[in-house]
Amino acid sequence: MTIIAALGCGMMAGVFFAFSAMVMPGLRRAEPAVGVAAMRAINLAVVNPAFIGVFVGTAVVGVVAAFEGDPWAWAGAALYVLGGIVLTGAFHIPRNNELERLGTTEYWTRYLREWVPANHLRALLSLAAAASFTLAALD
Repeated sequence: MTIIAALGCGMMAGVFFAFSAMVMPGLRRAEPAVGVAAMRAINLAVVNPAFIGVFVGTAVVGVVAAFEGDPWAWAGAALYVLGGIVLTGAFHIPRNNELERLGTTEYWTRYLREWVPANHLRALLSLAAAASFTLAALD
């Protein structure tokens, strides 16, 4: 379970990193209406069994691995649940919903300014979780 949790966290760190390093900078370079339309399409496309399975499944597997008792696994579970699940639910999803509702150029500027740095944090916390699960697997 610990190795699966490490791999899942690594996959999610990669997804978040790809958004921070490529997707969002690309959308920022587009005309605002194009960026908004593309992000709206991405937000719809992300709700699929493959992504949700890895995103939520990693949290479940991570918590199960933590109950095996290794402190590094507990750290990994906490980092992923807080950085991946809680941050997404409390910060990113409300902004995505607001982008869907408003979709204005003004909101797009604010969206990029707020969403991207928080996504950097999701990537870092997911990577730290992967490292923690890896250390737990090595114990």
